[in-house]
Amino acid sequence: MAIVTASSLPGLNLFSSLPSTPPPKDPTITTSTTPSPPFPIPKYPPPRQKSSKPRTNPALKTVHRRTKYFKPVKEGVISSDGDRSVVVGESGVSYLLPGAPFEFQYSYSETPKVKPLAIREPAFLPFEPPTMPRPWTGKAPLKKKKDKNKIPLFDSFNPPPEGTKGVKRVEMPGPFRLGKFPKEGRTREEVLGEPLRKWEIKMLVQPHLSNNRQINLGRDGLTHNMLELIHSHWKRQRVCKVRCKGVPTVDMNNICRRLEEKTGGKIIHRVGGVVYLFRGRNYNYRTRPQYPVMLWKPATPVYPKLIQEAPEGLTKAEAKELRKQGETLLPICKLAKNGVYISLVKDVRNVFEGSPLVKIDCKGMHASDYKKLGAKLKELVPCVLLSFDNEQILMWRGRDWKSMYEYAPLASISPAVGIAGGLDGSGKDDNDCCKADPKTVSTSPKMMLLWKQAIESSKALLLDEIVLDPDALLKKVEEFEGISQATEHSYPALILSSDDGTSSSVAETEDYPQSEGYSEDNYNYSDTDNDDYEDYDSDSFEDVDSPVPLGSLPVDMIAEEHKWE
Repeated sequence: MAIVTASSLPGLNLFSSLPSTPPPKDPTITTSTTPSPPFPIPKYPPPRQKSSKPRTNPALKTVHRRTKYFKPVKEGVISSDGDRSVVVGESGVSYLLPGAPFEFQYSYSETPKVKPLAIREPAFLPFEPPTMPRPWTGKAPLKKKKDKNKIPLFDSFNPPPEGTKGVKRVEMPGPFRLGKFPKEGRTREEVLGEPLRKWEIKMLVQPHLSNNRQINLGRDGLTHNMLELIHSHWKRQRVCKVRCKGVPTVDMNNICRRLEEKTGGKIIHRVGGVVYLFRGRNYNYRTRPQYPVMLWKPATPVYPKLIQEAPEGLTKAEAKELRKQGETLLPICKLAKNGVYISLVKDVRNVFEGSPLVKIDCKGMHASDYKKLGAKLKELVPCVLLSFDNEQILMWRGRDWKSMYEYAPLASISPAVGIAGGLDGSGKDDNDCCKADPKTVSTSPKMMLLWKQAIESSKALLLDEIVLDPDALLKKVEEFEGISQATEHSYPALILSSDDGTSSSVAETEDYPQSEGYSEDNYNYSDTDNDDYEDYDSDSFEDVDSPVPLGSLPVDMIAEEHKWE
């Protein structure tokens, strides 16, 4: 039997790999198909592709504030629809409606005092139209059902009886003294009535100290819709508590002025950023001023840039040098988000007494917040803004800067901080300054002011003679000690003139002591009275009413109580 080997077959390799080309298919051989399933496979529609554009109602498609809409505007009416118009003036963009007591704005306290350059959306009124025709739906409009239990508009003078279902408590007008009743008032003076006494202020404010029913005033300040919200608070209580936080707290006097001007109330107490707004003795919710509700927030107009390459009184090279020096300058404080910045203006002014540059750290705050903060400081301090880099506000006090203290010595300034040309704000060259006497001790302007106040209030004594022996100095100290004690512990006396022409001195023992700034003789509701709001500003409510007379100590009251025992 012959054995066939691989070597005997030409071109055959038993260990070769698979063929590179598959063998041709035989058309005679039929392949078996897969069997069909016992039930049909359902056919689903293809998945919908997610569109990048959000699906919105066509009626709500308006120009977005982030679009490139830019329309320059000039002062005057830019859009009108009959008696309703949009006006651009010194107070920014305002809306004029027929019969309105004043021009409406989105924010009455945070609008820049600069005319806008352009608007970011078409000029239209953010209020509901006076007439809106009903679209045809193929059906007649439904008839209004008669509500037998319909309650009329709340009347503070004639509230619904107690126990009425569906009606909350309505605060009665007042407070009134014995024998006096509420009167219908139209003007602000008539609604406010007589000035509040000290015990009345305490009675009104005390329940709200620990109550969280309040109005929160944020970065937009006093907005238009807050006016109706304040009246809704006044419907239930006589005092509305307003808590202010953020950028508006830099100028609390402006907030207080706008609150009284737009609402017609009176601020009776203020602690930090919390304001207590009194509605008035003769307030009636039924006759209150009613304002239309603003349906949306209008887009902010375009204002001039705060940071310029060459700010006021500087060239580009000088401004660049100041910004370079500000990079290594330490900030005077770090502001937190939604904080209360009441003392910020005062702190910046005090720092400008010793340094021409001031930096404030605003890390963590919104960009629009610290830019608004810089615009307020530029107006209130005043100062020149240099940059907002690294979330920090860099300011220069300017060439026209003047010290707050009249006869205070010039603060020493480091040569590294100044710039050639006398940019220290004094208007003098460095070579003109006299050399300081090594025997003279320089005192800060703030300390000089404190010494001056102490001398005027008889708490300090200015010696005419400097060279005194110990005995003479001790005698001076003993004499001044007796004078200061008499000044501190004496009761204020009131001189009364009798009918016969003689005068008598008696201590003040009025049953209803009046708070400072709220006496009946000096009480005035005019706008000029709103310029200073420090009369009711105190750190503690205990200052509103104290049983200890002015100029005395608590130990004097204890001694008076046990004198007859």
